[in-house]
Amino acid sequence: MNDKILAHFAEQAMYCDMFGSPFTAELIRAMSEDYERGGPVAALLKDWSTNPRADALALRLAGYFHHAVLTRRDAELAAHYPSHIANWSIEAIWPLARALLEREPNAAARFIQSAPQTNETRRSIALLAGFLTFAKEWRGETDMLEIGASAGLNLNWDLFTYRTKSWAWGAEGPVLIDTDWHGPPPPVEHDINVRHRAACDLNPLDIRDDAERLQLKSYIWPDQPERLARFDGAVALAREIGVTVERADAAEWLTRKLDARADDAATIVYHSVFLQYPPREARDAIVAAITAAGARATTTAPLAWVRLEPEALTDDVRDSPRMVIDITTWPGGVRRIIGHTDGHVRAVYVAGA
Repeated sequence: MNDKILAHFAEQAMYCDMFGSPFTAELIRAMSEDYERGGPVAALLKDWSTNPRADALALRLAGYFHHAVLTRRDAELAAHYPSHIANWSIEAIWPLARALLEREPNAAARFIQSAPQTNETRRSIALLAGFLTFAKEWRGETDMLEIGASAGLNLNWDLFTYRTKSWAWGAEGPVLIDTDWHGPPPPVEHDINVRHRAACDLNPLDIRDDAERLQLKSYIWPDQPERLARFDGAVALAREIGVTVERADAAEWLTRKLDARADDAATIVYHSVFLQYPPREARDAIVAAITAAGARATTTAPLAWVRLEPEALTDDVRDSPRMVIDITTWPGGVRRIIGHTDGHVRAVYVAGA
């Protein structure tokens, strides 16, 4: 038995409770009990040798069960899931999920080899605050570069509808992004003239492919209908407009793109809840590519770097659960912290407010 797996399950269940998914929390606790008792979860994970926390192992397995529901591979399990019945019961669900694992151990083993991706569109409201901060200072055309873009849903960030109790931005559209905003609004009187947009991911999922779309959707917690609705709206929009995410290493892709960037427009590099996943060497290479391009930036071709990343990584605040929204601009390399939030951007607290 791997104590790290049990510790990871307990921590992830706590976060699911904290982030408003009691179902996923209960499912992970049931998985943990099965693992501890030597059930099919233990058999599935007996050879798992890497860090379960870094691998988001609990979410991989929870995603597998949701995928079986979304694809109707297990109709009885689907009938008991929160997406189909309001008064769900983990006592009714877990025996069915456990039986699925016993029947299809190879399918589960294949599924959990892939790292979870959610392409969380709500994170775009945090990024928007950075983009608008830059737009306050830059009126010209802008080229957008997103790394760790998953299926590319947030490439269409400027076509989403943003609404909070204190401010709004964007026209009415199929994707509504809201949050509990604390503090002064971003400079919403400004707009951004996007000329080109491009993105990369080490393992991009193609939403035009139904199998890959459902894999992506399976990582969204099934008792959160608003998140599922945002995902469906963003997918419909992306399919209509067409998005392309290049399969590439972020550091290599960025180096190539930034070396060839135009001298008559601004460039914004952005990413969200991505930078903790690449190994340290890859992170260092990404930062080096951006700072090297920043050193070459001019007033007619400025560079901005907008991030939504863990404070533990950006500011070395040990064990901090917060995410930092920040922007660094060149020429000058000035970094500004816009605010703090969580991984699902349920609330934003503006810095200094």
